[in-house]
Amino acid sequence: MDEEVLKQLRKLAITKQLNFLIGSGASVPAIPLMNYFKDTHEKSGNEQLAEKVQYISDKILSDKFYTECEIAEKNMYIVFEMYQKFIESIVSLVNLSNSRQTPKNVNIFTTNYDLFIEKATDQVLKKHRLVFNDGASGYFERYLDSSNYNHTVSYKGLNDNYINEIPSISLIKPHGSVNWEKRNANIMIKGEVVDNPVIVKPDGLESATTFENNHFHEMLRVFQLELDKPQSILFVIGFSFQDKHIAKMVRRAVQNPELMVYVFGYSDTDRQTYLNNLQYKSERPNFKILTPKNFDEHHKNEYYNAEKGENLYNFTLSNLTRILSGATLEDLKHGKA
Repeated sequence: MDEEVLKQLRKLAITKQLNFLIGSGASVPAIPLMNYFKDTHEKSGNEQLAEKVQYISDKILSDKFYTECEIAEKNMYIVFEMYQKFIESIVSLVNLSNSRQTPKNVNIFTTNYDLFIEKATDQVLKKHRLVFNDGASGYFERYLDSSNYNHTVSYKGLNDNYINEIPSISLIKPHGSVNWEKRNANIMIKGEVVDNPVIVKPDGLESATTFENNHFHEMLRVFQLELDKPQSILFVIGFSFQDKHIAKMVRRAVQNPELMVYVFGYSDTDRQTYLNNLQYKSERPNFKILTPKNFDEHHKNEYYNAEKGENLYNFTLSNLTRILSGATLEDLKHGKA
């Protein structure tokens, strides 16, 4: 990929209201994609996936997570470190932004109900000044409420001689989470994996399930409102737009000429898949799809495909992180935003 385009991506990430949409592909290989799980007489593929997500999430919350690296769960550690580096890159980006022009807040929307982002952010919080907003309020009992988003937190000097906005990350999970537990008409966000989590399973009925539950509808409403804001940018990764309701919301949002959407495909064949799922014949001026062929060797992964008998390339969350991590104030001097 041309170096100027990389600088353009970094400049947009620094100067615009930054949003991410992260799908199940980002947690591979720790958690396989839905088509990996086949229905059996005992359990459906959806049930197997939910159990896998609960198992992995429970593992990463364990006190032994850093001391007992099981060979069988090697992929879990790889994915966790990938998410941690991703969160760290976001903090660096926000610290470069000018709060007088753009709020120092990044929105992460994810259809995943695993706890990789929460665990990774918890580690980053130990090293960086950062506000993490998962939409909950309360102390001993924390309940989800979409009105808790869109908050800013500032730090003022000891002598009240200056005020600095503290970088913040808002995590919005439209499909629920394995640490969400239903309490009467509310959702409690707990610090552990619960037995019967509030989640929308990928069964092809996501739209119907979402609208049956007011909480999920509220999460999607936040998504739509953020994309409708002026001077916003959305980076999409690990998400194929098979969720028809979210795909419809993105199509609607692209009508906002001030919104810029970049979709990063795992493989080159994803380009046509995304266009088909979005019912697009081609890309739009403010809707671009980037796949491995758009990047040079330094920004994609090479692997051997035994089925085709040739070396192929893919693009993952770690590659996007590497691009964003290279952002500096010099990027603001290049390209047009």
